[in-house]
Amino acid sequence: MHIAVIVPTYNEAENLPKMVTALIGLPLDLEVVIVDDASPDGTGQIADGLSQTHPGRLSVIHRPSKLGLATAYLQTFQTLFRSKVDAIVHMDCDFSHDPAVLVEMAKQLENCDVVFGSRYVPGGSTDVRWSRFRKALSAWGNFYARTILGLSIRDVTGGFRMWRREALQSLPLERVKSSGYVFTVEMAYLADCMGKKICETPIYFADRRWGKSKMSFRIQVEAALRVWSVLWNYRDLRRKKE
Repeated sequence: MHIAVIVPTYNEAENLPKMVTALIGLPLDLEVVIVDDASPDGTGQIADGLSQTHPGRLSVIHRPSKLGLATAYLQTFQTLFRSKVDAIVHMDCDFSHDPAVLVEMAKQLENCDVVFGSRYVPGGSTDVRWSRFRKALSAWGNFYARTILGLSIRDVTGGFRMWRREALQSLPLERVKSSGYVFTVEMAYLADCMGKKICETPIYFADRRWGKSKMSFRIQVEAALRVWSVLWNYRDLRRKKE
């Protein structure tokens, strides 16, 4: 199985070389696609250098400005649909998602359409250094989205996922309207509405060790409010499934 791993970057100069080394070193048939949004810290230039170090295994997409997580993934999905990949991964560059888990996800994908890295199934957890408030906020946001959308999936807000190419390609991605972090919720709901088999594997969600976090309380509140738009936008697909 040939796997393409999409890694969006914005100011990840400290993390990117370490992440690429970790991914390339996995016992998988894997290529890495870096999508850089004109990072002012030189991440794009570092990515170009890494592509020369790992020819054929790493490619770089440069975008002219900070255009957001959702468009980075959606645009790259379309590029990869025209290639010969069997599976597509999206994950963060800051090591909150452990690259080593991809080996287990690849095994699970043999019997699923998509595998979610999950903090909320047995064996999964969040960073031990998080405050009680931060843990509660994260868990509440996930519970809130699951409840409104009627999903049995335990972790709908996480961004670490491995898709079968044909399953992802069969989704009506042109209907996806979310930007930012609610994109992962919308993709989970869309996959469920389309009857895809979703599996979850436990992960430890670690806080970033290098660089500055892009998540804020405001972003989390905005994502929670936008869940209602996701519910409304796919009411026709939900009715068909029911």
